[in-house]
Amino acid sequence: MFHHLPWRRAWRKRLQKIGFRKVGNSSSVRAKILRGVALLAFFSVLFLALVSSVLFAWYAKDLPRPDRVVRREGFATQILDREGKLLWDVYSEQRRIPVALDQVPVYLRQAVIAVEDKDFYTHEGFDPRGILRAVKNIILYRRLQGGSTLTQQLVKNVLLTSERTLPRKIKEFLLSVQIERRFSKDEILTMYLNEAPFGGTAWGVEAASEVYFGKKVSELSLIESAILAGFPQRPTAYSPFGPNPKAYLGRTREVLRRMREDGYINKDQEQEAETALSQITFAPTDTSILAPHFVMYVREKLAELYGDQVVEQGGLRVTTSLDLTLQEKAQQFVSEEISKVTGVHITNGAAVVMDPRSGEILAMVGSKDFWASDYDGQVNVSLALRQPGSAIKPVTYATAFGRGYTPATPIMDVQTEFPGRVPEEPYIPVNYDGNYHGPLSLRFALGSSINVPAVKILQLIGLRDMLTTAHEMGFTTLSPSQENMQRFGLSVTLGGGEVKLIDMVSAYSSLANGGLRVEPVSLLRVEDRSGKVLLEQKPLEGRRVLTGEVAFLINNVLSDNSARLITFGPNSLINISGSNIAVKTGTTNDRRDNWTVGWTNGTAVVGVWVGNNDNTPMREVASGVTGAAPIWRRIFLEVLRTRDDPPFSAPSGIETHKVDAVSGYPEHDGYPSRDESFIPGTLPSGEDPIHVKLKVCRSSGKLATSAQIANGDYEEKEFFVFQPPVVLSSEVQARWKKGIDEWATSQSDGRYHPPTELCEGQGEIVVRVKSPVDKTQLSSNDVAMDVEVFSDSSVEWVQIMVDGVVRDTLANRPFRTTMFLSDGRYTLKFRARSGGKEAESGELAIGVNVPWEVPPTPTPSPTLTPPPTPTP
Repeated sequence: MFHHLPWRRAWRKRLQKIGFRKVGNSSSVRAKILRGVALLAFFSVLFLALVSSVLFAWYAKDLPRPDRVVRREGFATQILDREGKLLWDVYSEQRRIPVALDQVPVYLRQAVIAVEDKDFYTHEGFDPRGILRAVKNIILYRRLQGGSTLTQQLVKNVLLTSERTLPRKIKEFLLSVQIERRFSKDEILTMYLNEAPFGGTAWGVEAASEVYFGKKVSELSLIESAILAGFPQRPTAYSPFGPNPKAYLGRTREVLRRMREDGYINKDQEQEAETALSQITFAPTDTSILAPHFVMYVREKLAELYGDQVVEQGGLRVTTSLDLTLQEKAQQFVSEEISKVTGVHITNGAAVVMDPRSGEILAMVGSKDFWASDYDGQVNVSLALRQPGSAIKPVTYATAFGRGYTPATPIMDVQTEFPGRVPEEPYIPVNYDGNYHGPLSLRFALGSSINVPAVKILQLIGLRDMLTTAHEMGFTTLSPSQENMQRFGLSVTLGGGEVKLIDMVSAYSSLANGGLRVEPVSLLRVEDRSGKVLLEQKPLEGRRVLTGEVAFLINNVLSDNSARLITFGPNSLINISGSNIAVKTGTTNDRRDNWTVGWTNGTAVVGVWVGNNDNTPMREVASGVTGAAPIWRRIFLEVLRTRDDPPFSAPSGIETHKVDAVSGYPEHDGYPSRDESFIPGTLPSGEDPIHVKLKVCRSSGKLATSAQIANGDYEEKEFFVFQPPVVLSSEVQARWKKGIDEWATSQSDGRYHPPTELCEGQGEIVVRVKSPVDKTQLSSNDVAMDVEVFSDSSVEWVQIMVDGVVRDTLANRPFRTTMFLSDGRYTLKFRARSGGKEAESGELAIGVNVPWEVPPTPTPSPTLTPPPTPTP
C-alpha cells in the first residue's frame, strides 16, 4: 500500500531526474540511493564543519585569555581579631574567600561532582550528551538551555557573562576546552569551588560555609556539605534565607541520592544524613559586623596602605590587635550604662582600651550602638574631637614636674584673676565644687582635680611648653603651632582644646609605660591571598617624651586615693580597692563632655567618654560618680581578669623625704609632715619661708624688734606666710597676692594672719660684742673686733674705743675688723648710731700677752711671839 503514497512518487521522480532509472526495488537501485545519501551527508557535514570552523574562529578572536580563570582579584578581605576570630569580610559586591582543595571536605567535593557533573574527571571540558540536550532545547523549545560541565560553569562565572545567547555558548565551549588542556582536574575543581555562587554575596565554599553555618568549610559535616552542594544551580531559590526557606530540603535529598547512586555514600549514610537534615540550624541571618567601629577604622588604615581596590577585592587576611571578648564586654557595658542615664540627657558613650607598651588597640567602642537608627550610631566618637575637661591636667603637671616643681610644691587655691582675651574681661576660673581650698600641695591639687592651681601652674610653666608636652605625648590636635598659641589661653589646662579619645588613651600610655610615646596599633599582620606576609607588626620601643621620674610622679599622684579625697571622697567609683590604677576624670564646665581615663603599670589604658553627639549639655553628671566612671570601672574590672596591675615602682633616681605638710620643705619644728617623692635636686633647701615661727612681743603679738629679740624679750608663734612666686611679673604677682590676701582675711585661723607691724620701742638699739670676749688674755697683738648691732633702722656707724679713745669707725656691715694692740691691758667699748640715736656696749677688759687684770699685792704674814718661859 505504501507504493501509492504521494511522497514516494515525489522521491521517485526526483531520482529519475538525477539519473536513476526506474528499475523497481532491485538491490542496485538501493545501493545507488545510499551512495547519494552518503554523498549528501558528507558534503553537509563538510559544510557544517566549515561553517563551525568559521564561527569558532570568529568568536575565538574575542575570547578572554584562559589563564584569567585563575582569579587574582575579587576575593573578600578578612578582618580578624588577635585570636583569629572573624570580624568582617570586606568585599565590593561578592564575598569570596579563597580556599585550597585540601581544606574542602571530601564529602563536599563528591556532592558537587555528583549533582553538577558526574563525569567531571573523564570528559574534556564538555559533555556531548549535554550538548545534544542543548540542541534539542533550541530546536524544539527555542530555549538555550542544556547541561554545563563544572568547567563550563567556571568559565561562565569568571570569564563570561551569564547571558543566554548562542555566541556566548560557543565561547564557553571553546574556553572550556582550552582550560581543560591548561589545568589539571583538581585545579579546575578548586577554582570552581572558589567561584560558584551560593546566594546573596557569598561566592565560593568558604564564604558560603561562614554565611550559612558560621564555620570554616573544613569543619562541615556530610549533611552540611550536601546542603551547600545543592545551592549553585539556583542559589536564590534554594537559600534558607530566601523567599522559600524550605526549598533546600528537596534539593539536599536529591544531592544525597545522587551521591549514593554514584557510590560516594551508602544507604545507611544517606538515611542518617536525611535524619540530620530535619535538625539542621543555620547561622543567624543578622550579618552585623563584629566590632563595627573598629573594623571601619581598620578598613580605612588598610585603604591608606594598599588602596580600596586591594582591600575590597584582594583577598587580604588581616589579623588585628582587637581582643573580641573584651570588645564585646566593653560594648555591652557602654550600652547598658548609657541606658541608665538617658533621663539626664546622656545619650551616648565611647571607650578605647590599649596596651601601653605596644599601642595595640584591644577594644574600640565608638558609640552605644553602631546600628541604632535614632541617632548617629555609626559615628565613631573615639575619633571625634571633644573637649577633655580636667582630663588634660596630667599634661600640665607633667610639664611642671619636668621643670623642677614637685608633688610637695604648695600652691594657693584662691580666687584669682588672670589676663583674659579682652583686658576688660579677666579670666576667673572656678573649681568644680564651687569652693576654694587655700594652700594645697600639687599632689592634692592634681589628685582632687582642683582647677585654680592647674591654671596657676600653667601660667608658671607657659602655654608653649605645655602644648609641646601634649603634642609629644600623642595629642595630635594640641601642637604648639602659632594658630593654637593664639587660639588657646590658660583655659586649655581645664579642657579648652579639643582632643580625640584615642589620642588621650595613646598619650597617657606614655605615663603607663614610663615615658615612651606609642602610636595606636590596629594591624598585627596582613597577608595576601596566597599567604605572603605584607605587614607584620614588630615590637618597637617608642620615643622618650617624658623621663621615667616624671612619669612615676604623675602615676604616684593619680593612683593615690588619699590625694582624691577633697573632690571624690574615699569610696568613689574610680577607686578600685586592691588595685594599682592611676586615674583622671574630666568634665567640661558646660557639661557637654564627661571623661574617665585610667591605666595600670604597663598593662592597660582604659579611656571612656560620655555625652551627646549633637553636643547638647547633659543635665546632670558627677565626675567619679555618674557618666563615664561607671563604664570605666566595669571595663577595667574586666581587663583585670586577664591582665596584671603591678605597683608603680619608683625609678632608681627617685628620693623619698619627710616634708612639712604645708610648705613642702623638709620637716621641722615638729609640725605635721608626710612622706613625699622627689626627683633628685628638687627638694627645697634652706629655711622654710612658708610655715614659720615668728618672734612676737608677748604683750601685743606684733613682730618683736631686733633689740627685743637681742634681749630675748619675745615669744615664738606658728604662722603661714604665702607670697606669689617671684618668677612672675610684678603685675601677675599683684593679681596673685590680691587673691591670697582676700582669702586669708576670710579665715578664722590666726595662723593665716601673720603680724606685719613691729612692737613699740622701735628706736631701741642694742650693741652686742661677739669678739673679743670680755675678761680674756689674748696671745696675739692682732686683735679681731666683731660687733653686732640690733636696730630696726639702718646703722650709720660703729666706733671702737680703746681705753676711752676712739681708735676706729666702721660704716658697713659686717662690723668687723682687726686692730694691732701692744702687749698690755686694755679697756674696750663699742658705740653705735642708728635712727638718730646712739647706744654703747658694756665695757670689756682684755690683756694682750698679759693677764687681763693686775695680780693683787701679797699681804705679809704676822710674826708669832713664842709663849713665855714658865717660871720655875
